[in-house]
Amino acid sequence: MSLYARPAQDDTMAEINVTPFTDVLLVLMIIFILLAAIVLPPGFQRSLPNRCMPTCTGHTPKHPSIEVAITPNGTIFVDAQRISETALYGVLASVARRDIKTKVDLTGDRRAPYGSVVRTLDAAKEAGLENVTFVTQ
Repeated sequence: MSLYARPAQDDTMAEINVTPFTDVLLVLMIIFILLAAIVLPPGFQRSLPNRCMPTCTGHTPKHPSIEVAITPNGTIFVDAQRISETALYGVLASVARRDIKTKVDLTGDRRAPYGSVVRTLDAAKEAGLENVTFVTQ
């Protein structure tokens, strides 16, 4: 007869096995990634406004727009008139004083200097013109 008692054979295990839980989470993550890739359309998506003809009911008059073009060598044209970068700030400020909702159509050549495009956007922001669109061809 022994002085030490033997542990009982039916002791419960006090450990938690997280491997099956981790496997389930990884499978769910793969499923969600695949569903997100299938459900979301690829690329840049934008919603175009519903254009209304002038004869439509509830038609409101459009705000004026100006066109700002930047050539590959950095020359800036506002409504087909050549202008310097420093004068652009004053021109856009005077446009904003007439109508703050004026739309600025920014057309830039792909080889146009990045700094000229940024200064044009900065001039529109300083003038308070928030409706700036990039015209692409």
